Amino acid sequence: MLSAVQIKPDVYWVGALDWNAREFHGYTTEAGITYNAYLILDEKVTLIDTAKVTFTDELLERISSVIDPSKIDVLIANHVEMDHSGNTPTIKRLAPDCQIYCSAPQGVKNMTAHFGDLGYNGVKTGDTLCIGRRTLAFVQTPMVHWPDNMVTYDAYDKILFSNDAFGQHFASSARFDDENDMCEVMHQAHKYYANIVQPYRAQAAAAVKAVRGLGPDALELICPAHGIIWRSHVEDILAAYEGFVSGEVQERALVVYDSMWHSTEKIARSLVDGFLAAGVPAQLMDLKENHISNVMDVFMDCKYVCVGSPTLNSQMLPTVAGFLTYMKGLSPKNDNRVGLAFGSYGWAPMGPKNVAAELEAAGFRMPVDTLAVNWIPGDEQLGAARDAVAGLMA
Repeated sequence: MLSAVQIKPDVYWVGALDWNAREFHGYTTEAGITYNAYLILDEKVTLIDTAKVTFTDELLERISSVIDPSKIDVLIANHVEMDHSGNTPTIKRLAPDCQIYCSAPQGVKNMTAHFGDLGYNGVKTGDTLCIGRRTLAFVQTPMVHWPDNMVTYDAYDKILFSNDAFGQHFASSARFDDENDMCEVMHQAHKYYANIVQPYRAQAAAAVKAVRGLGPDALELICPAHGIIWRSHVEDILAAYEGFVSGEVQERALVVYDSMWHSTEKIARSLVDGFLAAGVPAQLMDLKENHISNVMDVFMDCKYVCVGSPTLNSQMLPTVAGFLTYMKGLSPKNDNRVGLAFGSYGWAPMGPKNVAAELEAAGFRMPVDTLAVNWIPGDEQLGAARDAVAGLMA
């Protein structure tokens, strides 16, 4: 039988592990996914979030290892997205008198749209709910990363149930940060932010500020909706998020491209050589070999982003177009980021020109003209690509 994991006296993790998940909304999840739910035993038995509906049995088995699910008095839905809320009707069916709390008005509206009218109690920032010894406080965090998002703070146990903030797509049999490889956990937290939370930087910054406002001694655990629970490294993840939401970029370069007959690839490699000669760390990423979500993980910290495509049917390659579409959706305009478009062509330089137009539309500074090379680049053109790096850094 699957068992709950006690994380504090009378507080349990009762979620589910999706070991085999390898994709989430176009984002690769090579380490799987965790759907975290938390059970509090108090005068009112309280469940915070549920799990994806395909993990109903796992959720109920873990809850049942602690208490009969029919005894649940309160269900708090911090987020309506179905990987969190999918089993709301299941809990309501087993515990008909259970009161459901979600953010107002968006949470109530969205829960009703998904599951019908199950009788929702809308709460806003500053509202509280007494469940016995504990009084839970709610803070709305809209657009981190849906309009209905909120977090729940348990001052009695010094736990923040942080929903999508501070999460990672990372399945592990160990529940806490200090039981896992921290390099891997922090990498997954970075990738999660880059691919899910990054578009909502301002809102995430407000959420981090609110967490800091609780005071230095107010947090012992951060319990996100995905991934491990922060226990020994609470300050590390808060500091990391402060860096993420600052929008600051590092003196690093990303050169991302696709190539048909290696001509665009040759230009890409020359650009990398130019950055390295200038003392700037650079990473080369071929879109045939690197998933766009992994590219965005690198992209997030880079000041210089060079994107290359040859011309195909008067357009850029579909792989490059797909990356730019994904990138534009994830990355708000950042005045500190510098772009360069490059590529080869046979009849017309439309591939690299279209790349340049997309980078400009995304708000990149473009101090250097597009590097468009007819047919195969020779030593002169490759030297020009290396020299272009100085123009980017000027």
